[in-house]
Amino acid sequence: MEIFHKMISAALNLPEKQISNTLGLLAEGATIPFISRYRKEITGGLDEVQIESIKTQYDKLSELAKRKETILGTIGEQGKLTPELRQRIDATWDATALEDIYLPYKPKRKTRAEAARQKGLEPLALLLMMQRENNLGSRIPAFVKGDVKDAEDALKGARDIIAEQVSEDERARNAVRNLFARQAVISAKVVKGKDEEAAKYRDYFDFSSPLKRCTSHRLLAIRRAEAEGLLKVSITPDDDECLERLDRQFVRSNNECGRQVAEAVQDAYRRLLKPSIETEFASLSKEQADDEAIRVFAENLRQLLLAPPLG
Repeated sequence: MEIFHKMISAALNLPEKQISNTLGLLAEGATIPFISRYRKEITGGLDEVQIESIKTQYDKLSELAKRKETILGTIGEQGKLTPELRQRIDATWDATALEDIYLPYKPKRKTRAEAARQKGLEPLALLLMMQRENNLGSRIPAFVKGDVKDAEDALKGARDIIAEQVSEDERARNAVRNLFARQAVISAKVVKGKDEEAAKYRDYFDFSSPLKRCTSHRLLAIRRAEAEGLLKVSITPDDDECLERLDRQFVRSNNECGRQVAEAVQDAYRRLLKPSIETEFASLSKEQADDEAIRVFAENLRQLLLAPPLG
């Protein structure tokens, strides 16, 4: 696709003609080493690392295009695909942003919010979110029926619905994501009773570092130890600042409705939003560490191959 060529050209700062020619050779089945060595006149002298980068970018965009088709199909089957929503999805070529758009429409397992909706509590959640009702106690009895045992049960269900809405809100997710990117700290602690077995990871028994300053070799060692069940690892931003940002977005009143929304926001952050973004950053940091390790290995190998023979 021509749009892929333009996007890869911009991402890698290479002329579009070099991208198109290289992808053409790859489509014909030529290997990366072959292209690098014997097709320099076609690629404009690209080396193996550059060709690999082009292939990686193209594969990611191809997978993203397939994902977009799946998402469009799923939302279309729900009867919720508006022209505006289709336009947003068509225009989005960032995987994270795409999943954020899709999240409210994504088929879910039976969540607490869905259970509350089935009990008829969505109108109560909407009432709370409006934050205009000053006599909330007089409105709740209408929702205490069927599987809803009492007023607190009704409020809890409504808060569950609000918490899910907060966790799926694009602006909220980006606010928390930005705070993770700026200030997240990666921490590791040895699993209780594993001190001896984890001896080679002793440097990380009580480890803490800003994520953006944690070197790739440390990240890979920590993740390896975590996979072996030897370390407990967490990535966290400043919780208070995250909650303050979310409160500014969602809490607009100091009445009882506003207090219920504030409680739902706390739950949304701790139970849904923070774990989701933490998983995202754990995956991203590992991917970046892997890429850096490969880059260092390739550079070391290159230097070794360029070195004059001994003797």
